[in-house]
Amino acid sequence: MAGTSISNSRKNASSAGNNHRAVLDLETRAQKGDHQALRLWLRLLSCTVRIEKQIRIGLRREFSTTLPRFDLMAQLERSGGLRMNELSQRLMVSGGNVTGITDQLEQEGLVVRTAYPGDRRAYTVKLTPTGLKRFREMAARHEQWIIEWLGGLSRDEKETMIHELGKLKAHVNAALEEAGRRS
Repeated sequence: MAGTSISNSRKNASSAGNNHRAVLDLETRAQKGDHQALRLWLRLLSCTVRIEKQIRIGLRREFSTTLPRFDLMAQLERSGGLRMNELSQRLMVSGGNVTGITDQLEQEGLVVRTAYPGDRRAYTVKLTPTGLKRFREMAARHEQWIIEWLGGLSRDEKETMIHELGKLKAHVNAALEEAGRRS
């Protein structure tokens, strides 16, 4: 069985136009006879997992931070500030996770919590000037990494993928809405 995975990995690598050493990843699960949709899903997942892993490594190495902290700060930078429950929804994590990350960032002077008007139990979280500066440094480096890793695609190929993946996202959203109505 292990020989099959290695063999499939080589086929996957060569079908992707990659002449380098085969990489064993999630895509190696795909078999020649698997449905095209499954093979596409595994290719997308494999790329996402590999890129995310490198982002985590880079954030840790260059900024001594984590991807969840970066993501929380990104949400705050885009919005100007959010209530804790809004952060939890946007990050798709529990309130406890958001509280833990926010506590750490607040102790480091990167975010500030203020009482939410009209609700003594709710807080709004905002980046401090120091937090905004720090986030922008990380975001600039993050953007460089993504540009580098997607550099093997031409501008037109990237535009085509954005368009096609947009269609996929719309289809998945509609299918999930429909499934939600039925349940």
